[in-house]
Amino acid sequence: MNAKKEPSIWQGFKAFLMRGNVVDLAVAVVIGAAFTNIVNSVVKGLINPLVGAIGTQNLDHYSSCLSSSCKGDRGIHLMWGSVLGATLSFVITAAVVYFLMVLPMAKYLARMEARRKAREGTHEIIEVTELEVLKEIRDALVAQRGSVHDER
Repeated sequence: MNAKKEPSIWQGFKAFLMRGNVVDLAVAVVIGAAFTNIVNSVVKGLINPLVGAIGTQNLDHYSSCLSSSCKGDRGIHLMWGSVLGATLSFVITAAVVYFLMVLPMAKYLARMEARRKAREGTHEIIEVTELEVLKEIRDALVAQRGSVHDER
């Protein structure tokens, strides 16, 4: 009997965790969390004071009231300042990721692809040229043999 032993649940879980995609995703989440702190600092330290030059430094204080009276917690408050702050954080994050990570990586990969194509193109030219030279040598040898046989 050749019964194949199935892996245990623990071994399967360990294999799942050790896959490259899971580890890469975990690293991305940790770096993203750390990067969020930087973006929040930029928004609180730079953007909010610039907005504060016009009004208040805390965007959360910008709101509108839909009901007839909004005093304290009464009434319907639209907290559009919070949405504006979150949107600014998102746009800043997206810009930093694009300009500092995505764009340079795309340029680097394009350069590497161009170098690879140039190397492949060079090898093809060399191989074709070598093949042509070998054919010419062969033809010259055949012609030389033919002239040697004609002299005899």
